Amino acid sequence: MFKKLNKRKFRLSTMGIANLTMFVFLIGVAFSPFAGTCNRSSLAEGATDNPLLKSDSIQMALKFQDAMRQIYKEVSPAVVLIATTAEVNNPMFNDPMFRRFFQIPEGQRRGQKQSGLGTGFIISNDGYVVTNTHVVQIAQGAKIDKIIVKLTNGKEYQASIVGSDARSDLALLKISGVKNLKTVHLGDSDKVEVGDYAFAIGNPHGLQSTFTTGVISAINRDLNHDGLPKIQTDASINPGNSGGPLINIRGEVIGINQMIYSQTGGSIGLGFAIPVNHAKQVIEKLKSGKKIRYGYVGLQVDGEPTDEKLNALGVKGKLGLIVNQVALNSPAFKAGLQAYDFITHVDGKPAENFSVLKATVTQKGPGETVELKIIRQGQEKTVKVKIGEAPLQDAQQ
Repeated sequence: MFKKLNKRKFRLSTMGIANLTMFVFLIGVAFSPFAGTCNRSSLAEGATDNPLLKSDSIQMALKFQDAMRQIYKEVSPAVVLIATTAEVNNPMFNDPMFRRFFQIPEGQRRGQKQSGLGTGFIISNDGYVVTNTHVVQIAQGAKIDKIIVKLTNGKEYQASIVGSDARSDLALLKISGVKNLKTVHLGDSDKVEVGDYAFAIGNPHGLQSTFTTGVISAINRDLNHDGLPKIQTDASINPGNSGGPLINIRGEVIGINQMIYSQTGGSIGLGFAIPVNHAKQVIEKLKSGKKIRYGYVGLQVDGEPTDEKLNALGVKGKLGLIVNQVALNSPAFKAGLQAYDFITHVDGKPAENFSVLKATVTQKGPGETVELKIIRQGQEKTVKVKIGEAPLQDAQQ
């Protein structure tokens, strides 16, 4: 009896020692230098003995990567896919001989169905969406049957066009009966500089929520000589990205992706976006039902001033614009501007090229005033011009 009891006591003591040993081992692990390095997240990132993880530069790169992830997660739910269908009339059906040959009854019209895909982004939680005009206008004379807006969560809504401006290629859509939608944050395109990081989110070739990265390659690109300069980026933009946001490192929209330069139809790193500050003005007017009016002063300038011409005006070596012609009774004419005036500054900005003048006048709009510093016969003058409204097909500024 004693032996059995003593044996039981021995067993209890053995278990106690084993428990104590395990406790000491766990305490040691908890306070060891490797504690926490073998967790699930570390295994997911790779081997824990990776020496690169000790590098400050790698840690900075990881933080930048994390920032890009956050930008995507924050902005992408507010970026939508826009699908359109339209009926385009076939001109052959207007031919009487064609109709008789195919026995098409008079009065019956036939057309071809066309579809299009683009991108937009939500600017208000009650369903206002910004995109390009060309996204929702498939072809001249086409009648849009339906505009479908698809969110990243898979939900689809029918949208209507609130208004559009063909000149700036901006359109405002509205989804009815929705609330609490995720919206983008609008930035300040005037603060954009070459070399800034740039990101695009869109639906190239229908691949929804595609995220591409790059930098701002150039600013103030007046590609169409329309006074509406563009932001250039090498972030990949392809067919289907039109109308989507160009985003800065702060996760703010700085531009609306509009076009690419390509001989193949695919991205070669030359993408262009409408500055968001101009878009803000257009959007507000479209939302309130106001007419989009562009500025006009009535000037033609010398596109290629030679040293000989500059020397003749006594301004050789100076930066500026030579006025070639002033339209009769135009705002510039009424302000007293004359041919051969040499414009050096536009609202305090150096008149480096015609785009500086045109962009200022175009974006300010009718009723505003633009201040021009000029040199006339060797004397500096300041002329204030009250901007008028641009004709529909203005060849001047």
